[in-house]
Amino acid sequence: MSKRGRIVLAAFLASSLCLTAAAPPPSIVYEAYPEITPRGYVCHRATGRMVIDGKLDEAAWAAVPWSEDFLDIEGHGRPKPRFRTRMKMLWDDDYLYIGASLEERHVWATLKTHDSVIFNDNDFEVFLDPDGDSHLYAELELNALNTTWDLLLTKPYKDGGKAIDAWEIKGLKTAVFVDGTINDPRDKDKGWSIEIAWPWKSLAELSNTASPPRDGDQWRINFSRVQWRHEIDGGKYRKVKGAKEDNWVWSPQGVIDMHRPERWGVVQFSTAAPGKAAFVADPAARTRHLLHHVYYAQKDFHKARGRWATALSELGLKGREFDAIRLETTSSQFEASGAPPKSKERWRIRSDAQIRRD
Repeated sequence: MSKRGRIVLAAFLASSLCLTAAAPPPSIVYEAYPEITPRGYVCHRATGRMVIDGKLDEAAWAAVPWSEDFLDIEGHGRPKPRFRTRMKMLWDDDYLYIGASLEERHVWATLKTHDSVIFNDNDFEVFLDPDGDSHLYAELELNALNTTWDLLLTKPYKDGGKAIDAWEIKGLKTAVFVDGTINDPRDKDKGWSIEIAWPWKSLAELSNTASPPRDGDQWRINFSRVQWRHEIDGGKYRKVKGAKEDNWVWSPQGVIDMHRPERWGVVQFSTAAPGKAAFVADPAARTRHLLHHVYYAQKDFHKARGRWATALSELGLKGREFDAIRLETTSSQFEASGAPPKSKERWRIRSDAQIRRD
């Protein structure tokens, strides 16, 4: 190579090295993590025999209050749902009972095969995590034809969780009552109501939590309603092509994702008479929120940098509220931990979103 060629090559390599060295690392886009207070419901013991027919006309149902109206999955800042949805809960030695009322002017459904993807119809969904660790939780969906889909999630989809469709809720009872005429667009309906009797024996498979629960026990639970916009064609209902579904929930998620169990509501079981027990807020709620804030920041950091942050400062999490949070990181995973004020218990969250207390 000539002298001139060597000079040109050296200049090119030097320029390339400068460009490489000057290239900034990829930016980190952190998902906003607002603090959402989960809704709570005191679930009282049923008095008398429950008949699962979808009508919610037993005296036991009349004795307990309805929940708050459902709202958009993202929260209060979104449009109010077009139709009202409410739920109630009861329990006895054998079952957790769930009742729901769904206002709807045109009740329709198409799916008739068990374990179909029910949310392709308008549906009602239950999500239940007895021990609140965000792993191994149940989902139940049903439409206005009382067709059901029960599935078990090993962990949230965002953490690589898989849905186990083969899992069955043994002894489950469900019923739907339509106040109107289903699949008939010639008239207007009032809506449909649902009754569910979920056996404790099945729920015992999900955790070591007492099942049936004890007085005062709290479980994580949420409810969702998927509602599609429809049109009438040839005397039949069909979904509006290209229209997105509405997602209305009891306790808001803040995002369009039901599989964030830490944002579900809370059911508190009580042996007291209706109206005689108050809901008790979780004293560890603030600590759990901070730990999940670390978890989501770590996920975003890892996506941009290809590694876990080794200090909270790398995540931009500063301030006195994070002083009590400890972060431990290896090349493959992390764990953050913290203790609520004036408490001896310590909470820990892993890189796969499982949260537990010592």
